[in-house]
Amino acid sequence: MFSTAANMLTFVRILLIPVLIFSFYMGTPEWRFAAAAIFITGCITDYLDGYVARTYSQISRLGQFLDPVADKLLVSTTLLLLAGFGRISRYSLIPAIVILSREILVSGLREHLSTIHVTINVSRLAKWKTAVQMLAICFLLVGDTNDSITLAHTIGEGMLWCAALLTLITGFDYVISSRRHF
Repeated sequence: MFSTAANMLTFVRILLIPVLIFSFYMGTPEWRFAAAAIFITGCITDYLDGYVARTYSQISRLGQFLDPVADKLLVSTTLLLLAGFGRISRYSLIPAIVILSREILVSGLREHLSTIHVTINVSRLAKWKTAVQMLAICFLLVGDTNDSITLAHTIGEGMLWCAALLTLITGFDYVISSRRHF
């Protein structure tokens, strides 16, 4: 089932989620840095699984399905934890909701399109959206652990808004690209 290195990396990303949740509940500054390290590890595996799959011809149907699911699980879980633990402001719930809504919309579009054997490739802008979104979350994870890095929280929230803008643009692109298949 997980016979390729690329698929194993994707599976590792999914396995990191319970560890991330545990680190949130521990609540100390050290565990908050651990949460950031776990999230960063997930981001690295996201990059590596795609690189390995393309470089070593390990692209599989399972990987094509599981990779975006793992990404959405990691990002959605972390955004929900940040919101639930009050680690983002009330106003920054707006970009978090935009990001989560787009993820659900794109997942639905991909599922529908797969039933008619149509794929929509990930655009370069969508890859930038993912990078900005993941960087924003990293900043938010360590953002207010002490006074000297409170700036990280502000940067994280600003980047979350930028990610939401890119999310709207790329989500709109997916809808436009898929409309002729409805």
